[in-house]
Formats: sequence, C-alpha cells, structure tokens
Amino acid sequence: MASSIRPSLSGSLRFVGPSRFGVALSSSDNSPPRKLSTSHLGSAVPQALSFGIKNSKFLRTEESRMAVSSTGNIAQASTASTEQDVLDWVKKDKRRMLHVVYRVGDLDRTIKFYTECLGMKLLRKRDIPEERYTNAFLGYGPEDSHFVIELTYNYGVDKYDIGAGFGHFGIAVEDVAKTVDLIKAKGGKVTREPGPVKGGNTVIAFIEDPDGYKFELLERGPTPEPFCQVMLRVGDLQRAIEFYQKAYGMELLRTRDNPQYKYTIAMMGYGPEDKSAVMELTYNYGVTEYEKGNAYAQIAIGTDDVYKTAEAIRLAGGKITREPGPLPGINTKITACLDPDGWKTVFVDNIDFLKELE
Repeated sequence: MASSIRPSLSGSLRFVGPSRFGVALSSSDNSPPRKLSTSHLGSAVPQALSFGIKNSKFLRTEESRMAVSSTGNIAQASTASTEQDVLDWVKKDKRRMLHVVYRVGDLDRTIKFYTECLGMKLLRKRDIPEERYTNAFLGYGPEDSHFVIELTYNYGVDKYDIGAGFGHFGIAVEDVAKTVDLIKAKGGKVTREPGPVKGGNTVIAFIEDPDGYKFELLERGPTPEPFCQVMLRVGDLQRAIEFYQKAYGMELLRTRDNPQYKYTIAMMGYGPEDKSAVMELTYNYGVTEYEKGNAYAQIAIGTDDVYKTAEAIRLAGGKITREPGPLPGINTKITACLDPDGWKTVFVDNIDFLKELE
C-alpha cells in the first residue's frame, strides 16, 4: 500500500475505553445512571411520611433499586442498538480490495516475470533505505480502481517460507494455453497443464513464480479485473464465512463442495467474480490449522472509517493488531486485524489512500 507501513508490521496494542484519537472503541454505555423523578413515586412518598422512619428507609432503598434496574435496562438496550448500528454500517461502507502484500527474495527478478509472463505493469516502486526494504506495485490498471500486488523486498533476505496455509492467486486470461506457452518460453514453471477444472468446464492451469507462489490461470472473456483471486485455507469454513460477512462486509458469492477430493470452497467479495477481486476460502476436510510461513503478509481493504471498522471487527470476534489512527509521517489512517484463522488484513481510509496516490 502507498504508505510507510513496514512489511513486518505486527504486535498488538489494546486500549480500553476511548482511543488516543478521541473515538470511543467500546460500544458500552458510560452515561451516568438516569434518576427517577418524584412523579414516578407520587403515591409512595406521602405513605412513607405517615409510616415513619423505618418505612421511609425501605422506600428509599426500593427507589434506589428501581433506578439501578431501570438504568441497567436502558444501558443494555443502548449497547445492543449501538452494536447493531455498527454492523449495519459495515454493509453500507464503501469497501474495495486494494492490494495484497507478500515478500520476495529478488525484486527485479519477480518484476521481470510478472511483466513479461503475466502481462502486468510496474505501477510504481519505492525504496526505504532507513527501514531496509523496497516495495514494488504491479497490476493490470491504476491503483485507484484495480486490485494490485505490493511486493516487498527486505534487504539481504533472499528466501521465505510460503507455508501450507496460503493457496494461490488467480488471474483471468482470455487464452490459458497461449499464456502457458509464453510462460514456458520465458522459463517459467507450469505445475498443471491447461485443461478443464475437475467437475467443471472452466479451463485452468497452474504456474509458479520464481519464489514459489502459485498462480491459477482461469480462462475468461474480457474483464475489468484480471487479478481476480486470493485463495487462503481456513480451519472452519462456516466460522470464516460469518466473520468475513460481519466484520468485512463481504458477500458470500457461492460455495462448492467437492467430497471426492475432500474440500469445500467459499467465494467472497464486494462484487461478482467476473468483475472484481474475490477471496477464495478453502476448507480441507479435517484440517483445522495451517502453518503460515513468513512469505505472505496481508491484504488491504479500503474503508470510509477505520474507527468504526475496528469496532465492527471486535464485535465479530476479530483481533485488532493495530489500533485505528493515522500513520506517523503521512497521516494515512489505518487499522489492522487478524481473522479467526490468523490471516492479517489492513483497512485503509479511502480518502487518505487517494491522497497518497496523488
């Protein structure tokens, strides 16, 4: 992303109550207890005067109990209303998948492969010598309208562990066989020759880039978003679906179960698969945890309000790893979190993101 987020951004800061940016991060009602007016006890007060001190004490105790009970009910209703408001807001928020971040061992080698073999464009490059890393942004169109790749090269690190949890990226092409021939001519590695997907008609192929990241080539007609998928493996598919719907505001586009090969997938995103980038969540029967390695980093999603986003993530059971607020130096507001399977996502303020691109 266009910011000074370090590639290895991690750690968790947790504030209770209002954040240092002046926005409440809790949905609890901290208003003082509402007192009952004397009109609510109109008939009791005269009786207390005639019954003496003992009864007067009883009534004062009862009045206090009623006030506490009433306040508790009001606070509970207010909290429930606030939580529902936040979750409803998520569905209306203008969200879009901005980019995916991962680490490579030779930046120039990877740029050459993506531009010559996959037809991407180098959109921009940024070197941060004081932090000892370099970023390169590549894709099929400008960052303000397309899902792109953010490659990170850390000085002196030439190899990473991709792990078993990351699956692949998806790229839509008009002719899979022709693309595979080009990749072979450039010395690329093809791990699955072109042909129909098992149990379907879509022609696909699989290749690997120089660092071992897998790309699925899907044969489609012209599309505004050729870089179309990020596939991650999850340990509980229903839990993941509910989290991505509730916290991220994504739609469940479709699911497909393949009992023969013992896996189920769920496609989720902010628009149809043929026009926008989507998440492909994969559950392998009986596998609840995956080793993630240190190569794949995160996806970035645009939002109109990082503070409300962080609150919704908490309500949905996600873990905030970077409290919402502006980044030092550039003032772009972000928040970062982990989903229930430990996959990281960074939410970026939409207006701030566009300002950075300028």
